[in-house]
Amino acid sequence: MCVKSSKFFSSFLFLSCSCCGMAAVWQQVLAVDARYNAYRTPTFPQFRTQYIRRRSQLLRENAKCGFEPGLRRQYLRLRSQLLALRYGPLSEQSSFRASSVRSSRTTLDRMEDFEEDLRAQGARGHRRSVSRGSYQLQAQMNRAVYDERPPGSLVPTSVAEASRAMAGDTTLSENYAFAGMHHIFDQHVDSAVPRLQFANDDKHLLACCSLDGTLSIMALSPAPPSVKITLRGHAGPVTDFAWSLSNDIIVSTSKDSTLRIWNTQDGRCIREVADPDASELLCCTFQPMNNNLTVVGNSKHILQVVNISTGKKVKGGSSKLTGRVLSLSFDAPGRILWAGDDCGSIFSFLFDMATGKLTKAKRLVVNEGSPISSISARSWISREARDPSLLVNACVNKLLLYRVVDNEGTLQLKRSFPIQQGSQLLHSIFCPLMSFRQGACVVTGSEDACVYFFDVERNTKAIVNKLQGHGGPVIDVSFNCDESLLASSDATGMVIIWRREQK
Repeated sequence: MCVKSSKFFSSFLFLSCSCCGMAAVWQQVLAVDARYNAYRTPTFPQFRTQYIRRRSQLLRENAKCGFEPGLRRQYLRLRSQLLALRYGPLSEQSSFRASSVRSSRTTLDRMEDFEEDLRAQGARGHRRSVSRGSYQLQAQMNRAVYDERPPGSLVPTSVAEASRAMAGDTTLSENYAFAGMHHIFDQHVDSAVPRLQFANDDKHLLACCSLDGTLSIMALSPAPPSVKITLRGHAGPVTDFAWSLSNDIIVSTSKDSTLRIWNTQDGRCIREVADPDASELLCCTFQPMNNNLTVVGNSKHILQVVNISTGKKVKGGSSKLTGRVLSLSFDAPGRILWAGDDCGSIFSFLFDMATGKLTKAKRLVVNEGSPISSISARSWISREARDPSLLVNACVNKLLLYRVVDNEGTLQLKRSFPIQQGSQLLHSIFCPLMSFRQGACVVTGSEDACVYFFDVERNTKAIVNKLQGHGGPVIDVSFNCDESLLASSDATGMVIIWRREQK
């Protein structure tokens, strides 16, 4: 770093230390600095480590100085703006309010959202937007950093440090060496289990829905694993469900044309919302910044935002697709919603945080007539740099990975992986943790009754692992928060919990 730059940061460091008012403030300031730390002196990583340690020390020492909250918020905004001017803007605003963030939130997307939320607290309640070129600019910055660093070197970040501690210094193949079956659930035998999902930031709480019309909440600890609660009430097959951020509520959709809200502690149905078009409800997802809002897709091609507190549709929160709505996914901050239908199209929508209004932005035809059965969004594809991506299952015998190229959700195919999927509505996921190990992993079900792990950064022999044990097409997969367990469900109603091998 040049002398002039050093003096600039030394002066700024002194000012920052004199402005901090409480312990929470220095944590917020440090979070902002840590977020940009990877871009300081790319060829001198020792300086970055020394800088952030000294920064933390000085901020802690000066945390007892008293200043009014308005001044502290103004300082945070000013520092964020200056860092953005110096190093370039980082896309993605907060996904979650800081008050809802728990100490166990360790996945990469969420940790970054927490840091960003602290940076932007002064603007809570106001609509925020990203500059039109922020996605393109970030992609250019990522490629520049990637191209300039020596082979085998990495761009360290505080988030990657945290995930490295959890995932360990293993190779990708070693880390995803799942083999042993931890447990098998068969309470939904003879009826397909189309969706399953671990609770947020929980190692041992898992839920699934079944075409037999029920949902199950399963506890994997203490031993032996058991079905904790069975949610009964739907009069038809349950097609999809979603956990709320705090895990106290589950919303579910069914072919009985209803959306139900469940209390996960006692299994009570809190509210039942009938579809106004009396159509089958096929998918649902929570709005990540406002769990009061749920987006639902139905068989009459309609996408609808519903306020689950009132049970009413949100005005302006509906749109029509070209086919039956099968899959939904928000980006982490909840500004872009992607929806897939059974005619092979993926639509992107801009979501208005203040009103819940949906604005149709882009459409991509993946393959005419091939159902889009699964969409998963991710801000970081690997530990090196931000690379907004979409993982898609589309009944074309391939798992598709797209790059998000702008803030309207435009997609560009990055690569594909061979799987067997011609007719079943299969699902896939990004692995939740990112670390300093080489590679990045995605997992998908397949019609050949196997679970596949793919390294998205390998040009050849991308299969990292293959799990066999199901008696029918594997429909869905889900990791727990620390990747120690993987759950998979199939068309015969079997749910298998896989345990990672201990080295």
